[in-house]
Amino acid sequence: MNIYQHFRKEEREFIDQVLDWKDHVENTYAPKLTDFLDPREQQIVKMIVGKQSDVRCDFFGGYDGSERRRALFYPDYYEVKQEDFQVQLFEVEYAKKFLTIAHKQVLGSLMSLGLKRGKYGDILIKDERVQFFTVKEIKDYVGLNLNSIGRATISVKELPLENSIQTDETWEEASTTASSLRLDTLLSAVFNISRQKSQLFIQQGHVKVNWTTVENTAFECGEADVLSLRGHGRAKISSIEGKTKKDKWRIVYGRHK
Repeated sequence: MNIYQHFRKEEREFIDQVLDWKDHVENTYAPKLTDFLDPREQQIVKMIVGKQSDVRCDFFGGYDGSERRRALFYPDYYEVKQEDFQVQLFEVEYAKKFLTIAHKQVLGSLMSLGLKRGKYGDILIKDERVQFFTVKEIKDYVGLNLNSIGRATISVKELPLENSIQTDETWEEASTTASSLRLDTLLSAVFNISRQKSQLFIQQGHVKVNWTTVENTAFECGEADVLSLRGHGRAKISSIEGKTKKDKWRIVYGRHK
């Protein structure tokens, strides 16, 4: 069976990487830790590893409910501990009286350090507190080199994971039906806008799927995709539950509140 037929063409490189990780554990009997994965990548890992294999996989991103998480592949006899995931929490210290810091500014400054997105986990902001997670391997580099965010001069301090911010973020679950899994169709159904509007938003570059701008209205969505529509928030496809009697797809999704 061709494993690629179940996934998008642009996901092939990641699928090959997952197969390599799985083979590594099967051949060495030793665990293999990945960088942070987005929800769609986590879903691909789950689908490939499955439940029949001698290789298992767990995920952890630093706190319960994390969106971006590291995957740990391990032999079925291995006992997983939280410290195996090697996640570091940082808090940003800055002049709160005079400045505000936004999520996109934090991400932009982290990316300017020259490391790939997979080295960073979730960014948490609440009541002027700003935190972010990294892979532990880069904590010294980040501590030395992250000196500003936006126009703010900052410093960072390492914290234990249990000191992470408890955010008020919630995902409100709902369900809908759609005539297809095309991006324009799902945007229309999930965000309650017309198909014309959804197509326009996509063509104008206002829509992201898994944090990447997608301008193809016919892009086919899948389980665990996170859809972002500028000015309307985010939605995550929880499951695609087959077709109704009227030949429409039944979709369960979460809206970010």
